[in-house]
Amino acid sequence: MPDIKTERVRNIVLLSHSGAGKTILSEAMLGVAGVTSRFGTIEDGTTVSDYEPEEVRRQGSIQISIVPSPWRDHKINVIDTPGYADFRGEVASGMRVADGAVLVIAGPTGVEVGAQQMWDLAEERNLPRIMYVSKMDRENADFQRVVDDITEKFGRHCVPVQVCVGAEADFSGIINLLDPDSEAPEGLQGEVEAARERLVEAVAETDDDLMLKYLEEEPLSQEELTGGLKKGIASGAIVPILAGATPSRTGVKELMDAIVEFMPSPSDISAPTVANGTSDSEDGRVLACDSDGPLVALVFKTTADPFVGKLSYFRVYSGTMKNGSQLWNTGANESERVGQILEIRGESQESISEVTAGDIGAVSKLASVLTGHTLSTREDPASLQSIQFPSASYQMAVFPKTKADVDKMTTSLARMSEEDPSLSITRESDTLEMLLGGIGDTHVEVAVEKIKRKFGVEIVLELPKVPYKETISTTTKVEYRHKKQSGGHGQFGHVWLELQPLPRGTGFEFSTKVVGGVVPKEYIPSVEKGVTKALSGGPVAGFKIVDLRATLVDGSYHSVDSSGVSFEIAGGNALIKGIQQANPVLLEPVMSAQITVPDAFTGDVMGDLNSKRGRIQGMTPQGDGTTLIEAKVPQSEMLQYATELRSQTQGLGSFTMQFDHYEAVPQHEIPRIVEVVKEQEEARA
Repeated sequence: MPDIKTERVRNIVLLSHSGAGKTILSEAMLGVAGVTSRFGTIEDGTTVSDYEPEEVRRQGSIQISIVPSPWRDHKINVIDTPGYADFRGEVASGMRVADGAVLVIAGPTGVEVGAQQMWDLAEERNLPRIMYVSKMDRENADFQRVVDDITEKFGRHCVPVQVCVGAEADFSGIINLLDPDSEAPEGLQGEVEAARERLVEAVAETDDDLMLKYLEEEPLSQEELTGGLKKGIASGAIVPILAGATPSRTGVKELMDAIVEFMPSPSDISAPTVANGTSDSEDGRVLACDSDGPLVALVFKTTADPFVGKLSYFRVYSGTMKNGSQLWNTGANESERVGQILEIRGESQESISEVTAGDIGAVSKLASVLTGHTLSTREDPASLQSIQFPSASYQMAVFPKTKADVDKMTTSLARMSEEDPSLSITRESDTLEMLLGGIGDTHVEVAVEKIKRKFGVEIVLELPKVPYKETISTTTKVEYRHKKQSGGHGQFGHVWLELQPLPRGTGFEFSTKVVGGVVPKEYIPSVEKGVTKALSGGPVAGFKIVDLRATLVDGSYHSVDSSGVSFEIAGGNALIKGIQQANPVLLEPVMSAQITVPDAFTGDVMGDLNSKRGRIQGMTPQGDGTTLIEAKVPQSEMLQYATELRSQTQGLGSFTMQFDHYEAVPQHEIPRIVEVVKEQEEARA
């Protein structure tokens, strides 16, 4: 593609509910633009956008794909995103570098959950939007019904700029309301006239002079109509609704025309602010989108490949990225040299000499660069605000399938988290498990599939162990005498311990009150060592013992047979004996959960939390039709909550969760927990 000036670039992100037709729309745009001659399909796995083996197998997008399309001397950088909720991290990357969005709504189904969520995300970023009603040739497709659905859910500022001719199998085309020369077929004149009047009214509402002219019943000129529409789209005052049938490419040309004519170029949008140096704040200088300015680019996606190496996708916000140039990575305080700059179109890569301000490109083998890092120059360092990824709310324990994969597993997980920052990798200190976290179960499963394909490491997923602990509930005093004679020197250690429960979270304390040398000083550390070792497994279910104080209060020794080992054995056995008579209890971690749900589902979610032994701490209406529920719930009940909440709320609920405290497990729950723990141990043996 020849060099394109900044004002002729359009960075457009495609958003929708899963299956609404984004990928096929990007495929049709390539065909209309003459980039491809063959129309790929999801079923055959032949689309330009969905090229990963996991996407082909699942027949759906799992990552963003950059699909540049030349159109009318412009370059439309189409950013195709996954619709499935588990891959919201990819959506965050795509939206971060987009200047506008096309929200795709399926004609047969109307506004679905994912579309509502994508609308909300676009609202948060103040992205100008176009609605595209797809699949108008499918059964049950009804353009007017979808328009009514859109205006009901998103507002009357969503206005059709087209009228469909026919529907379902009879869908034959569209009438452009902005074209004064377009003729309506017989029977549609009234509908076209009413729709055009509604469009003119919406445009007039964006400008006082136009509104005055409209109220005085003076016609708006074509220039006023298109100019007002562009202004309204840029401000968010108008969201135009278009339609089409993608496989036949009906309406696709008109959509691309609308993107070029009405969506902002990088030079039209508000200039970002940058911080000097490595700060990630927005306090600093305003950055003009000028190809001759200082170089500032944001890395918004990273892919890891064992053969090609690391590929960093970037958008230039200022200056020009050139082959062979020296860069400064402000995110890592490292210098990097640009090798070959690439234009990416799906899986294909084309070498180019430079990427100018506002445009998107990629470069390989930048060692220190991660997603969210800013690339600038060492002489004029700058830092853009990074990308905010959704937090991982679903975790699974990961194990290598074979011993040969033990070392490679950790490395491959780290490289996968570089590629997808919405994944988390943590080690649970109490259970010693490696935990892989994601937005949902499918997200985690896909990550494991990628690791197997890219790095040859097979990983087994299992539900994480809950880090239960044990403690005592009463004070007790216990004696233990260790005596063993087997010829020659024997073994003798005699101790009295006093055990006291401590407040939750205190841990373990050891003290001594012995007097008169009944236990010589040199043996007291051995007693403590034996007691500490015995804390590793309690009598209830074998978990670590916490929150107690063991005090050595008395004992005796033998001048010949006593030794450090003897007192270590005595101390450990005394603790075990004492815990058994001090009413031991099982402790479980309790989480603090913040759950945001639509008001219609509040009752169901609260009932489910109660069934999980949760305690509701409060409910706060959010003013947008949702309620924030705060609750304390045992961790064991929340292991698969991400999937459960999505099912309960039709995908509209979200939650965050943090560890809060430990508390005693109810007695009637202990046998069930012990049985679950036993089954886990047997399965992993």
